[in-house]
Amino acid sequence: MKLNLPNKLTLLRILLVPIFMAFLLFRFEGYQTYGRYIAVGVFIIAAITDGVDGYIARKRGLVTKLGKFIDPLADKLLISAALIALVDLGDITAWPAIIIIGREFAVTGLRILAASEGVVIAASNLGKYKTNAQIFAVIAIIIQLPYANLLLWIAVILTIISGLDYLVKSKELIKDDDYE
Repeated sequence: MKLNLPNKLTLLRILLVPIFMAFLLFRFEGYQTYGRYIAVGVFIIAAITDGVDGYIARKRGLVTKLGKFIDPLADKLLISAALIALVDLGDITAWPAIIIIGREFAVTGLRILAASEGVVIAASNLGKYKTNAQIFAVIAIIIQLPYANLLLWIAVILTIISGLDYLVKSKELIKDDDYE
């Protein structure tokens, strides 16, 4: 199978996840700080590929079925891995991670249901704001900026709001006709 540039960038993002994790969770005495900075650099590169792959795909007419499948998967892997690692490191509590990852499962479920009905649920602007808020929060927490937890809770609020937006827009899909 020949991959186009956007799909190669998406696969690069997936491949960067274990590299990011290795540096973030690197625990040799005296080198933890360096590992965090390298991890945040890898995370930023991965996050940039998210915007670039979509832009190139749309601009050049290179949107593919494979890209529609692996792009959201890559996004979820990157953010979920970061949140789980930050919980493991004790930098955040489990609650924001559970809320964010739970929302991702719920929206993915809605998209699968929609696809089974021949409906495509496009990414909303709220979803894009949510993603950017999550990315900025993760970066702030990794490099331990002041008010990083506030950024995380802003991301959580946007996550909940965008999840509810998807739910409202999908209400006809989840309505159970068998019991009316």
